[in-house]
Amino acid sequence: MTRIKLSEYGNSPFEKLIGHNKIVLDKWIDLEVALFSETKLDKNLLEQVRRTIAFENECEYCMVKAGKPNFDLTEKRISSATAFAQFFAIDHKSINDKHFDILREEFTEQEISELCSFISFITACQKLGRIYNLTENYQQNKVVTITELNG
Repeated sequence: MTRIKLSEYGNSPFEKLIGHNKIVLDKWIDLEVALFSETKLDKNLLEQVRRTIAFENECEYCMVKAGKPNFDLTEKRISSATAFAQFFAIDHKSINDKHFDILREEFTEQEISELCSFISFITACQKLGRIYNLTENYQQNKVVTITELNG
């Protein structure tokens, strides 16, 4: 059971938690669409980043949606982005200039800006899911269970 009741407004259980304020949900969705579609970053890279931080943020709802990250470690852009995202999720206060120098080896300034914005937004989503107790039972699109992930 979620910690607050689902509203009537929104398409998914996650949206219905935010949907108690329609304006906030509408803007939230607009930002989500922009971050996923109006970007120079590859869709698979974004998905691997989303999966990576889901496990650090311990959001069951997000973890079971597509499972653990799944990419070839030789894919330098994805490896750099997921490593940065994981570090962001673990200890964002320790990020320094060297981390951005590493990102600059693979990404433009625009891409770094988009990546950091994406990571921040997804982190907020996943932390909301976690605090509201949005468990795997609410994920309509799950491909794996928590038991399978922990097995």
